[in-house]
Amino acid sequence: MREKSTESVAASSPTWETLEGFARQSMQQFLQRMLEEEVDELLARGRYERRAAVDAPVGYRNGFGKPRRLSLSSGTITLQRPRVRGLSERFESRLLPAFKRRTEEVGRLLPELYLHGLAHGDFDLALRGLLGDGAPLSAPSIARLKAGWHAEYELWKTRTVADLEVVYLWVDGVYVKAGLEKDKAAMLVVLAALRDGQKVILAVESGYRESTESWSAILRDLKRRGLAAPKLVIGDGHLGIWGALAAVFPEAKEQRCWNHRLLNILDKLPLKRQAEARSLLTKIPYAETREEADRQKRAFQAWCTKRGHAEVGHALDRDWERMVTFYQFPREHWKHLRTSNPVESPFAAVRLRTAAAKRFKKVENATAVIWKTLLIAEKTFRRLDAPELLADVASEVTYVNGVRAVNRRTEAAA
Repeated sequence: MREKSTESVAASSPTWETLEGFARQSMQQFLQRMLEEEVDELLARGRYERRAAVDAPVGYRNGFGKPRRLSLSSGTITLQRPRVRGLSERFESRLLPAFKRRTEEVGRLLPELYLHGLAHGDFDLALRGLLGDGAPLSAPSIARLKAGWHAEYELWKTRTVADLEVVYLWVDGVYVKAGLEKDKAAMLVVLAALRDGQKVILAVESGYRESTESWSAILRDLKRRGLAAPKLVIGDGHLGIWGALAAVFPEAKEQRCWNHRLLNILDKLPLKRQAEARSLLTKIPYAETREEADRQKRAFQAWCTKRGHAEVGHALDRDWERMVTFYQFPREHWKHLRTSNPVESPFAAVRLRTAAAKRFKKVENATAVIWKTLLIAEKTFRRLDAPELLADVASEVTYVNGVRAVNRRTEAAA
């Protein structure tokens, strides 16, 4: 008798090898009980109890629906929803709504896998490894999920932005080559820094990177939805954003991206000169004052002239005032304002995906997935340094060489 008892306990106790299955089975039994308790609560009586109170619901149990697989982040289980008849309104379970096949957490897992490099064709294999062979996944289910993202994206595009106190904007675009389209189109992205230092994706649209018309459409739409003029816009000097900005938000200041400018200048020099040129060029945007930046620019131009590349040195004069706009803002923000890196960084993940974007027959089909990818990246965005200074910027307090200008008249009156 004792031996039999020991064998029974051993058979019902999980081992390390069976722990996953045991956990899923226990969760399945627990959730099945909760589904049935929902009906107990609704009918105010247990399964085999008679209706006692006169005013108790008149409905009655009518067995169970077909077994349904539900994917949780811990695996896939099978449940049966109890059926109830005789009610004035249809019974809807709060725990397991109709047509639900996966939890919200599993739904969020898919774009995260995409962000980390999982190709569309690998979803099924990877998720079955994570969620079990019974996971209700198929090519049509993935397609439906992506259609859901597209619907979310269309709704997101129409939301109001009037409640966002935007201070800085970074703009950029990444080219996407889709399978059936002859020309490359770009995903145009606008990233905003808010008054509290948080960074958020403001717009994601397909268009043409150098097209003023494309950027104008984005800015006009944001303005229509309540966006106030930002204090500073940062982006590549070749973007069509600048013509659009002059038309839609002419009061916004402009900062050209130093990364793009340095790369463009280095490309004009022989390879053997580039290392030395880079060391001279990088001193310019990291100078402590605007005046020192001017001196470093002249030093680089003299170096170019001495080596027979005067035209390369003069290229720095183009848009010079817009290259050094950041000196008019707090020094603590300079590292955020010199370049379009804040928007380039999340695009690094997107570029991994756009190499595989040939799977999309049209660029528009990729837009919602890229938007979803960027929103996932948004969760990891770091706040701006010294966010308390953004209130100064929003209030248009004057900064000279990164230092708050002292109003002598106000100081004397105080």
